[in-house]
Amino acid sequence: MGPLHGLRVIEMAGIGPIPFAGMMLADFGADVIRVDRLALPTLAEVVGADPTGRGRRSIALDLKKPEANEIALQLVDTADIFIEGFRPGVMERLGLGPEVCLRRRPSLVYGRMTGWGQDGPRAKTAGHDINYLSLTGVLAAIGTKEHSLPPLNLIGDYGGGAMLLLVGVLAGALAARGGGGGQVVDAAMVDGVSLLASLVHGQLVNGGWVEARQSNLLDGGAPFYRTYRTSDGEEMAVGALEPQFYADLLAGLGLTEADLPSQHDRDGWPELTRRFAASFGAQPRTHWVEVFTRTDACVSPVLSWSEAVDDPHLRARSVMISENGMLQAAPAPRFSATPLDPIRPLVNAGDDTKVILASLGYDEDAIVKLIADKVAGAPKARN
Repeated sequence: MGPLHGLRVIEMAGIGPIPFAGMMLADFGADVIRVDRLALPTLAEVVGADPTGRGRRSIALDLKKPEANEIALQLVDTADIFIEGFRPGVMERLGLGPEVCLRRRPSLVYGRMTGWGQDGPRAKTAGHDINYLSLTGVLAAIGTKEHSLPPLNLIGDYGGGAMLLLVGVLAGALAARGGGGGQVVDAAMVDGVSLLASLVHGQLVNGGWVEARQSNLLDGGAPFYRTYRTSDGEEMAVGALEPQFYADLLAGLGLTEADLPSQHDRDGWPELTRRFAASFGAQPRTHWVEVFTRTDACVSPVLSWSEAVDDPHLRARSVMISENGMLQAAPAPRFSATPLDPIRPLVNAGDDTKVILASLGYDEDAIVKLIADKVAGAPKARN
């Protein structure tokens, strides 16, 4: 049933980190009710092929109408956690801000996910993952010497955003269940990505990090922690940091340490890089996979998305699974005592409106009227 069985979460439909956080809470067994807009877009318009929309129930409401607002507050009355990802002030204008919700539900943990945070000069301005990385210094450290490169939306939206929100709301829920009462969790991506970069901040202080890209141990500057092109145009990833792993790397490449600059002699890194590149470039990727598989050299092929699905290790662990006709990542991490239920399918906005309203005490006539008055919405019956 999952470790979060019995926990109810209200998720205000959004993009980026909020659906990712909702997916993980649902994967772990929480009853996640997503409050969708009344427009009732199709499934493809809501989530497309995005599995971060899986596992919820959905109620569609026009929150600009008082009756819909009251329904949302009745859901709050039943909830342990509430998560939203709008700009500061939006939920207050809808009558669903933390002051109102916590007054009705004192044990509620109210999670707020934004890029800039709830205060500060930029708090009410727009932004995206790339902007939050750029302002915190993180983007400047990623890429080639010539250009910084956005690392998809993994560091801001999901790493420093959704994951930070998840830790916060679950910590808040633990505190509430221990008698501490509810609270507001202000999760900002600028906070989260800065926290993720703690190691770099520490190295900057003690001189262990140079601000120029590709000049450091972990940013592609070190010849033993970067990628190399093979003769067939593919790539191999090298992460041989420790001396014993570095020795295995040299052995696989057929190189002798006595004939090379010292591993940590930065003045010798250009020569090491040249030698490693020449070795990798002399053979196709398949050759190097055969050489380094089952060694501790920390060398692996750089696989495409489609290749990764068929990797023997990922297949053995069922890292990627096909559910409801969609290939997607399996829930993680894995629990020994509270195994997770099978993935529940994606839902259209409003698919569960009638059932949820009935659970709140509305009878059939009242539900029909709410839908007719466009306070709430439900998809038409499907053939």
